[in-house]
Amino acid sequence: MAQKLSIIIPAYNEARTIHHILDKVEAVQLINGIEKELVIVNDCSKDNTAQVVRNYMVGRPYIKFIEHAVNQGKGAAIHTGIKEATGDYIIVQDADLEYDPSEFNILLKPITDGFADVVYGSRFMGGKPHRILFFWHSIGNKMLTFGSNMFTNLNLTDMETCYKLFKAPVIKSLKLTEKRFGFEPEVTARISRIPDIRIYEVGISYYGRTYAEGKKISWKDGFRAIYCILKFGLFKG
Repeated sequence: MAQKLSIIIPAYNEARTIHHILDKVEAVQLINGIEKELVIVNDCSKDNTAQVVRNYMVGRPYIKFIEHAVNQGKGAAIHTGIKEATGDYIIVQDADLEYDPSEFNILLKPITDGFADVVYGSRFMGGKPHRILFFWHSIGNKMLTFGSNMFTNLNLTDMETCYKLFKAPVIKSLKLTEKRFGFEPEVTARISRIPDIRIYEVGISYYGRTYAEGKKISWKDGFRAIYCILKFGLFKG
């Protein structure tokens, strides 16, 4: 029986771009004959994201669509996606165009080759394209990664990356609580404490977008990330 990659897509007000990312995901041919399952979680969007997704789903039975009745946050949408995913492997794909699904295979390879249980896609290593945008965002990301590494004793270069690929039993075994942008430091802290876990990192591309283009993360989310690093690092959550 073919193995399957579940691709969780949390969506909030992404009606304008979500069909583009779905096209990109659909076009990817995964290594070793791995099949795809798309798990789209609409976090109570105020635009017509839901209708765009329903139209796209016609004739595509490998797409699951779940809707939150109230807005709960990106982390909560990911929690829902993890619960609904049925694949052997799980990855999160933002509904915008900042990350390139054609690079799924780069993250899959250390796992399918038998070396890794979890693979992080780093925007700060390797020779892939990176859009030049916000200086202080890049400094902030590196500081958050540094803080996370201090408590987890990992040597990651990009803890805040969206692209984290897990063996399904690993991510499903965690009790995750952060409902918004604290997901990244929480999941990193929790997986770091799994005995004998094998974590790898690979370089990926990054096509960042500006706030005018729909970027949502703010300085408040950075402070929440710092709180979560301390919470799950010092007090184990």
